[in-house]
Amino acid sequence: MDILRIILTIIYVIDCIALTVIVLMQEGKDAGLGAIAGAADTYWGQNKGRSMEGGLERLTRILVVIFFVLSLLLSMNFLSA
Repeated sequence: MDILRIILTIIYVIDCIALTVIVLMQEGKDAGLGAIAGAADTYWGQNKGRSMEGGLERLTRILVVIFFVLSLLLSMNFLSA
């Protein structure tokens, strides 16, 4: 079980670094006064899921789920026994 813990720790560290980089690559959510006037409903706003920004958000969600699952697994004591 010690080898499994080491492998999970390495994956955990890689996930943490990747999550940090992906979050820093994303643009801010500052809509400003454009959201009041309805300018947020543009072509880019409607097709955000197909853009690079949408892909980064999807990848962030996946990495966060992996982060939480690995955090729970590494915190359990059955891996160290």
